[in-house]
Amino acid sequence: MRLSTALLALATCPQQLSAFSLNNRIVFRQQTTFLNSATQSSEENFVDKAPCYDSVCATFTDENENENGEQNEKPPSPEPLGQAIQRLGIATGPTVWSEFGRIAQENPDIANLGQGFPDWLPPQFAIDALVEGATDVSHNSPHQYTRTAGHPKLVKELAGRYSRHLGREIDPFGEVAITIGASQALYLALQTLVKPGDEVIVFEPFFDLYLNQIKLAGGIPKFVPLTFKPYDDTPGVITSGEWILEPEKLHEQISDKTRAIILNSPHNPTGKIFTRTEMTMIADAVRDRCGENTVVLSDEVYKYIVHAPPKDEIEEEEAHQFQNASSTSDGLPNSHADGNDELKYKPAICQGHVHFATLPGMEDRTITISSAGKTFSATGWQVGWAIGPEKYIASMHQLLPYVQFCASTLIQEALARALPKADLPYEGYANYYEHLKAMYTRKRDLLGPALKDAGFAVPDYNVTPGGGFFIFARIGKEIAESIPKEKLMAYNAAAPGNVARQDFALCQWMAEEKGVLCIPASPFFSEDCEKGDDGEPLSDQFVRIAFCKTNDTIKLAAANLMKLQQVEEAEVVSESR
Repeated sequence: MRLSTALLALATCPQQLSAFSLNNRIVFRQQTTFLNSATQSSEENFVDKAPCYDSVCATFTDENENENGEQNEKPPSPEPLGQAIQRLGIATGPTVWSEFGRIAQENPDIANLGQGFPDWLPPQFAIDALVEGATDVSHNSPHQYTRTAGHPKLVKELAGRYSRHLGREIDPFGEVAITIGASQALYLALQTLVKPGDEVIVFEPFFDLYLNQIKLAGGIPKFVPLTFKPYDDTPGVITSGEWILEPEKLHEQISDKTRAIILNSPHNPTGKIFTRTEMTMIADAVRDRCGENTVVLSDEVYKYIVHAPPKDEIEEEEAHQFQNASSTSDGLPNSHADGNDELKYKPAICQGHVHFATLPGMEDRTITISSAGKTFSATGWQVGWAIGPEKYIASMHQLLPYVQFCASTLIQEALARALPKADLPYEGYANYYEHLKAMYTRKRDLLGPALKDAGFAVPDYNVTPGGGFFIFARIGKEIAESIPKEKLMAYNAAAPGNVARQDFALCQWMAEEKGVLCIPASPFFSEDCEKGDDGEPLSDQFVRIAFCKTNDTIKLAAANLMKLQQVEEAEVVSESR
């Protein structure tokens, strides 16, 4: 049996850490985060030196920059460095996340379509569940440590749900691990699987968190580029299109050295839904081209936000889930066939979503990873989980006590109480999940036309399946030409390679001068990513735009986007004179 570096180290040097967190309920606007109170009470600028990804960043000024915005000579690295930091490399400068976080903080009225978290409260039933848990004074009150591998009430609830979704009986205490968010579930999975030199497949573009997690485990990222197929490939015509997985590109990278494949569907940043055909292609490659130890880590945090499901797969998926539903004779799930009419519900399906673990032969080779944050608009709750064969989950259970003693008992209790309520009728819909999908469809359709009017090319969701809450918009010719020349290819310490290419320069200009914050595409690509028809990196052509924002924020963005057209019209008038 192969053991990862983490488990080998655990056998010889155990160190136990404990942590307990309790989130207070506050009403707030995400664009003006908790950091504003700190800046209002002090006139001093400060630098948040902690790294951040797709979340709140607090960097205001960089004390390592000189008056020209260039980085001063880097201070000497502290010695000695531990192995983990050696694998990551010393990070002393700003990142794309800290840079655009800074811009958002300095411009509180900006239409922030950057960071991937909602700017509204969770549904009322989720808040009620949290309050009920917090005020529970019984002997089972959730204010103390719970089981390290997962609160019993929550793992039972998740096991029941995934038994239906995956079509097999899930052991709540052997095949479920509760973590602090989906990111930690992925981290622990990689730590328990990967040994130094093992290869891990990621599909490009990718969520950039994946790369450093692979490096921390000692693995080597291997990039499989998704092919961008424009709707119209006529030279000089810029349209949106689809991202396709081609078998030859997968086969070029996958081998008997491949220890894991990270699959994210719905996909961040493109919104792509991997089709059943593409997933079958991956499954076939795992069986035919890899060793027996290769595992697929299926990141499914957006599975309930499939706003444009693949039309030819809906009926097949519904039939599959109905056939495999673990239910009583009256069609109710076993976990709630207890005579309590209020909590009885029919299984909610994930229309258009394919659970990779349901593919033939993949049941024993898949760890399914998800969380509550995206689904319940509660990214601060930070409860994630991993579902999979006991032979993999047991290793994660072994490592969990040395990462934290347990995820917040209170939040786990709240989620366990909220999940059954999500399957009940909600605001005129059959259940909360149907409401969620409809809400995000409306927001997508509110933002999409505004982006098109401004000159971006966006996917046609009548043709292209889509999920999650990002639009990966292609930069139109007129918008590209309107970017101030002094910003293009200029030095920028936060940009990949310290150079603000087209995507970065556009996003910076839009945020600083046009009042709309988006995220450039380049952080989601490798340094040697595929080139477009113009010979330039494909990452130059796109920006990621989040629509997990209030309608007021989206409408403000739409109004500000029109300023781009005004710039273009003004330039045309000037040239005609």
